[in-house]
Amino acid sequence: MKERARHVSDPLRLGIAGLGTVGGGVVKILQRQAALLKLRTGRAIVISAVSARSRGKDRGVPLDTYGWEDDPTTLARRADVDVFVELMGGSAGPAKAATEAALEAGKDVVSANKALLALHGPALAEQAEDADAVLRFEAAVAGGIPVIKTLAEGLAGNGITRVMGVMNGTCNYILTRMEATGQNYDALFRECDRLGYLEADPTLDVGGIDAGHKLALLASIAFGTRVDFGTVTLQGIQSITLQDIHRAGDMGYRIKLLGVARMTDQGLEQRMTPCLVPAASPIGQLEGGTNMVVLEGDSVEQIVLRGPGAGAGPTASAVMADICDIARGVRLPAFGQPAATLRAAPPAPAPSPAPYYLRMSLRDKPGALAKVATVLGANGISIDRMRQYGHASQDAPVLIVTHGTARPLLDAALAALPATGVVKGEPVALRIEDA
Repeated sequence: MKERARHVSDPLRLGIAGLGTVGGGVVKILQRQAALLKLRTGRAIVISAVSARSRGKDRGVPLDTYGWEDDPTTLARRADVDVFVELMGGSAGPAKAATEAALEAGKDVVSANKALLALHGPALAEQAEDADAVLRFEAAVAGGIPVIKTLAEGLAGNGITRVMGVMNGTCNYILTRMEATGQNYDALFRECDRLGYLEADPTLDVGGIDAGHKLALLASIAFGTRVDFGTVTLQGIQSITLQDIHRAGDMGYRIKLLGVARMTDQGLEQRMTPCLVPAASPIGQLEGGTNMVVLEGDSVEQIVLRGPGAGAGPTASAVMADICDIARGVRLPAFGQPAATLRAAPPAPAPSPAPYYLRMSLRDKPGALAKVATVLGANGISIDRMRQYGHASQDAPVLIVTHGTARPLLDAALAALPATGVVKGEPVALRIEDA
């Protein structure tokens, strides 16, 4: 354990690695709100030095009064840095090396790096505790929404029963714009690319990976388990069509890329998949690039948090919240409890039972619907609602909403449908979540 020699009234000295959108936003807040931050934390917060890939790039904010390090690992070890602020991104490479170097040197660390924490969080949390350092990452989940603080502190007296939310603004933007404009997925994907909404690797967004990292972090804090991103069920929005958007709307639902984590008798269930939610629910009403996280506990029942999930201002605001806590002397374990007490939870072998939305195209033959119903019934699946749409071709679009069923039973039924000879193409099956 290292001894904290500096007095809490001394300035808190930062080393900021990464001067992109978020890093520049943090610098702007520190320059603009220096007096307010001192009033609210009881000490000055200053920048000692910074690091980025290019020293000469114009970032729209003056940096000439700060030290500069080309190597973020060198920045992490500087004697005049109390808190290393990691805003580079990436699950390995310089971000991981510099974070480990900072903790090894006994520095506190604030990070916005969801991938790094989702893949290496437990090990980094243990290293921080061994060094008597603090690791904070509010900005890694849901941008400006203080969801980690709410979960770990505000709801500390609750047994959490479910964590649920829309955690990727790009996906929500695409899905709601499909509904509002009638444009298809491909057109809106290109629009997001032009607007700069996509990660350098777009599959991180539309494939659900980015949001899956966030869900894994929240699940760890909620249920006291080791972060296990590898067991998050991931499905992106690439296969969602305008037809699905409109048909779901006809039946009172909207489609969202929805993250859900709950602890069941079979193990930890973690899913980031497209789901139907009631259109009148808070999540169903969520528009554009906004994020929403719903936390349910045994005492508080339900808390709904809504706000911007990305961008310079919101994410930098979350980074500053962690820095301010450190300045005040708040020193909490990264995942809400000592890292050594986080248990390895077995993954649930299958998602909990739920109703499902099924869309399929049937050949216009006598008894086609009856054959489908027979297959579903033979696999223990009960039909709640069914709707057939008018058609001008020989194929009849059909929607079915099932009663609650286990996914393995549904998969068995879907596998048996081609043998009926009446189903054309591959049916679409989307879970309906009680939101």
